[in-house]
Amino acid sequence: MVGRLQWDLIGERLYETGTSHGVLFVQDKTGAYKPGVAWNGLTGIKQSPDGAESTDQYADNDKYLSLTSKENFKGTIEAFTYPDEFNACDGSAEIVPGVTVGQQNRSQFGISYETVIGNDTVGEDFGTKLHIIYGAKTAPSAKEYATINDSPEALALSWEFSTTPATAPDGFKPTAYICLNSTTVAPEIYNAVRDKIQGSATTESSLPSLVELITMIKGVTTTTTTSTTTTTTTKG
Repeated sequence: MVGRLQWDLIGERLYETGTSHGVLFVQDKTGAYKPGVAWNGLTGIKQSPDGAESTDQYADNDKYLSLTSKENFKGTIEAFTYPDEFNACDGSAEIVPGVTVGQQNRSQFGISYETVIGNDTVGEDFGTKLHIIYGAKTAPSAKEYATINDSPEALALSWEFSTTPATAPDGFKPTAYICLNSTTVAPEIYNAVRDKIQGSATTESSLPSLVELITMIKGVTTTTTTSTTTTTTTKG
């Protein structure tokens, strides 16, 4: 665009906040994700990917090229509590209802959550982002129990997790993370994916594979485009 760039225009002062509507999907022994369950008490999910580091290669006494290592999607889940289904992901197994043992195999899982996009004119009503993480596995975590005193605090739990990238459609590298932005994606796409992930009046919460999810998104786009196309016939 010709002209001097403009900064901080009204309505363009965006920010992101909040974490809500957590949904847990535990993998079964076949690698398929079980139906989703609501994660109450979710306080935050920190994304802290690593890798993608450059390694310089030299030839003829000069820098020849730079190779980049694979990127790893990692992070930390923080919560006051967790659904019972997460026990299998935290290395616990139930002997009888209410009795668990630790140091067991850890199941992989997927998790989804929403964050809020705000701006300077409508605040936190501006929009949301729907985050979906595939192939996560937690590491052992610390739990700090303390006596009740005159400044009581709820026990804060956290789990570091790493991921195994999921197969993506042709043209994209495998990835463990996908995000939908309600302020830029078509509403019918965002709502269809959210209903799939969080469930609706007619559908159970479920997590399709990344390929299936993107195929579904493209299908919603095609259906919407077709349904809004009109044909005009001119009578001679």
